[in-house]
Amino acid sequence: MRSDVKTWIGAGVTAPVRLLAQMADVPLRQWQRLAGRGGMIGFFLLPNMLIFGVFVLVPLGINFAYSVTGGTAVFLPDRSYVGGANFDRLLDCTNHFDPNSCRDDVFWIAVWNTVRFVGLQVTAMTICAMITALILNSKIRARAFWRAVFFFPVLLSPVVVGLIWRWILQRQGLLNYLLYQFDAEQVNWLTERGWAFTAAVGVSVWAHVGFYALILLAGLQAIPRDLYEAAEMDGTKPARAFWRITLPLLWPNLLVVIVLSLIRAVQVFDEVYVLTGGGPGTSTLYLTQYIYEVGFASTLRNSGVASAASLLMGGVLVVLTLLQLGLTRWRDRK
Repeated sequence: MRSDVKTWIGAGVTAPVRLLAQMADVPLRQWQRLAGRGGMIGFFLLPNMLIFGVFVLVPLGINFAYSVTGGTAVFLPDRSYVGGANFDRLLDCTNHFDPNSCRDDVFWIAVWNTVRFVGLQVTAMTICAMITALILNSKIRARAFWRAVFFFPVLLSPVVVGLIWRWILQRQGLLNYLLYQFDAEQVNWLTERGWAFTAAVGVSVWAHVGFYALILLAGLQAIPRDLYEAAEMDGTKPARAFWRITLPLLWPNLLVVIVLSLIRAVQVFDEVYVLTGGGPGTSTLYLTQYIYEVGFASTLRNSGVASAASLLMGGVLVVLTLLQLGLTRWRDRK
């Protein structure tokens, strides 16, 4: 009796779907006869390309238009054409390694802060993700539970991550309370330049390491176990097996982790903005926050300069993407 009820329910649910499929089948077959295989491919790609064009290509074109205009007006017709003046303002430096010699010193402070952040964060992220993946791939108790625990921060909103760690690291926060309980000296984690920068890197690594560890874990599980068994029979030490077996076979996954983390690190904004607000001073001011503040948050919003800065940052991201493709193809040929 129960099986009959389940059958009736299943038929009632699938019947409308089947009817819609049959109704769509007739015009699709006619279109396939007229347009051929290429036409069908274009038909199914068209909705995605329309969405991509409306939400990516059109805003990109508007952004480029703003980058060659000046003034504080919001609408493009009310703005004056200035050509490459915004780019000249951003790139005008006597010594690009010294922000004080630049016309827009805050921009170059943000640039070099971002470079430092990317170097430290990506290095720490890659190492932590590798160690985490190796541990989660080993035979430990409650392995599925620990995998979920390490991935859980990835599910949190960056704003939530920033608020949690701000509550922990502030002057009267949880971490200083624990230091006080052990009679240790309290630290101004978010108001001292060095500690604030370190905190921004650490929080970013904590928030995203689970995602990259998952990519490396998938690569580790794809490595045949008989390679390790053969190496063990030959008396190969675990460290040598890691360098000779694990790392070469894990290289494609590792390359994806490095490039994706580079792109994410260049675009860092949410958690750091909530955590430190770019301070103290400009010690944690990064490119995305500079663009946001110049284009939206400042009293005299300069959309032209913000758009020019975003295009420059977009160019860096394109270079990183092309680098990933080039390295992947080079590795495949090798």
